[in-house]
Amino acid sequence: MAKYSNVVRFIVKEGVQEAFIKMFNERPELDGMNSNILIKTSDKAFCSVGIWEDEASLVKNRDNMIAFLDTLRPMLEEISPELGVTDPVSGTIVAEN
Repeated sequence: MAKYSNVVRFIVKEGVQEAFIKMFNERPELDGMNSNILIKTSDKAFCSVGIWEDEASLVKNRDNMIAFLDTLRPMLEEISPELGVTDPVSGTIVAEN
């Protein structure tokens, strides 16, 4: 069965980047998640990448991920009116080195 990934882009409000990183590092473990990284792409922009055993594991934990994101939302700026404060995507991993 193929591994699965989710990616979420954030813009963090000025002055709370360190608190955001701390909360991210203290995120509860999720069953079926192999790894999760946080990438700082600019002063206030971040991207989270989760690697899952399979799509079913991600789907099973979707409510848990949303609950965790809800704790971060007060720290986030709106990306756009269409997206809100997160820009999530997910899909099957088709290449890995």
